[in-house]
Amino acid sequence: MSTLTLDAFSRRSNVLARRGMVATSQPLAAMAGLRMLLEGGNAADAAVATAAALAVVEPMSTGIGGDAFALFYDAAAAPQQRISALNGSGRAPAGLHLEDLRRAGLSEIGLESPHSVTVPGTVAAWADLLARHGTMPLAVVLQPAIEYARDGFPVSELIAASWQRGEARLGRLPSGRELLPGGRAPRLGEVVQLPELARSLQAIADGGAAAFYQGEIGRRIAAFVQELGGCLAVGDLASHRSTWDQPIAIDYRGLRVWECPPNGQGLAALLALGIVAHDDLAAAAPAERWHLLIEAMRLAWADARRWVADPAFVDLPLAELLAAPYLAGRRSQIDPRRANLAPASGLPNADRRPLQPAPRADTVYLSVVDGQGNACSFINSLFHGFGSGLVAPGTGVALQNRGALFDLNPDHPNCLAPGKRPYHTIIPALATRGDELWACFGVMGGFMQPQGHLQVLVNLLDLAMLPQEALDAPRFCLPDGEPGGPVAVEAGAGEALIAELRARGHDVTVMAGMERTLFGVGQVICRDVDSGVLTAGSDPRRDGCALGW
Repeated sequence: MSTLTLDAFSRRSNVLARRGMVATSQPLAAMAGLRMLLEGGNAADAAVATAAALAVVEPMSTGIGGDAFALFYDAAAAPQQRISALNGSGRAPAGLHLEDLRRAGLSEIGLESPHSVTVPGTVAAWADLLARHGTMPLAVVLQPAIEYARDGFPVSELIAASWQRGEARLGRLPSGRELLPGGRAPRLGEVVQLPELARSLQAIADGGAAAFYQGEIGRRIAAFVQELGGCLAVGDLASHRSTWDQPIAIDYRGLRVWECPPNGQGLAALLALGIVAHDDLAAAAPAERWHLLIEAMRLAWADARRWVADPAFVDLPLAELLAAPYLAGRRSQIDPRRANLAPASGLPNADRRPLQPAPRADTVYLSVVDGQGNACSFINSLFHGFGSGLVAPGTGVALQNRGALFDLNPDHPNCLAPGKRPYHTIIPALATRGDELWACFGVMGGFMQPQGHLQVLVNLLDLAMLPQEALDAPRFCLPDGEPGGPVAVEAGAGEALIAELRARGHDVTVMAGMERTLFGVGQVICRDVDSGVLTAGSDPRRDGCALGW
């Protein structure tokens, strides 16, 4: 069998449909969502079914031990109430204090530390999305996921490779073997059953979110984390709540682009779009366009890395950051001939701190639009592969390590505090024209995500690409969201473009093969406002597909 590579992209066509569409990174999960649409469910029902299936078939990337965010477009609501933002991220334990960690000599929270485990918000997010926007009960939409976990599913080559990368991490403790069937990571084509995870999903189907947060699953999670020296307690899980927030948005090329507000990093995408909103990107030469987008992203990161934090704890200057005068001032700082390798936030007293490295494509994103025009842009993650690598015994639940993104500098907005939500990388997006849905989209993959939103939208709007072409096109990335750092460029961008970027002072690294996972994985569903026809694309950098009917 040939060695796995991402260099030879197969040609993909756009997928068109009228009654509904699901696009995500794994075909079995896309089919789970389509099943809900075929059975009369709507976009919310299909989104949760897809997300739950992904928690089984891509267990290194997502799961009920992680967090989720969603943007929902309700076609039947009044225009000003059509878009809602669901924050399904969990909080730091009430017993985890900054002072204790600093006294212990820690300058950061380790990626595999029990202190990195924040309350998992996924299950509550699923239940709350269905309660507000769905038409089916949780017990119904979880059935495909339960079937995959209980009866088995075949492992694809990309998922097998990701599973093997996490094998050592899972093998550190006996409970990790619950996600190592047969004592090792599965190989391509093997049929895998995850009985402990199946039982946990069935308990949630039977008892709702309470079975997770107030039941035996939650008790096992808390006891396990405390056994390892962490602070997560049953009270932290029992008191967890999702929040519904007012989304943030900016106008771009006649559209309104929507993101979830902080503690997510969607702000970075909106800042970059606002900085280049008045440039004629379509007329620019490729190197000129890429330079401008990279420089806009550098400036956006300088602000986002400083200001993205939990707004329940810190007043964040979102209106000022997204105001036209501020964005124009940021645009004026871009030198068309030279890279700025030391960008700073444009607001006073705004230093920034390094964040823990984010995973490369260890997240799942899904896009759903139903026949009534409702849409759900949904993202679910454990942060790193299998999260912290800690699996609560008897549950099959890998616990996320989002707490590693807290800052331990007490003067930073993202500093650790009990009950606080950390900086979050996962971001869904929507775009509307007037009051009507135009696109439901996202690009997952750590700090690549806002950079992916920027580039995919520019491809769609400025370069008039269809969804699949917009996803196929080569991308750049500022790895780990480092504003002044090097630029990774995907193989296929062209030698002339790369040479011109280097001439402008960018430290360019070209990435090929499996390194291309750095550039994220996107899904796009566009909706024709007049005909209602859905046109979808699915990123060739992963196994997924778009399915419609």
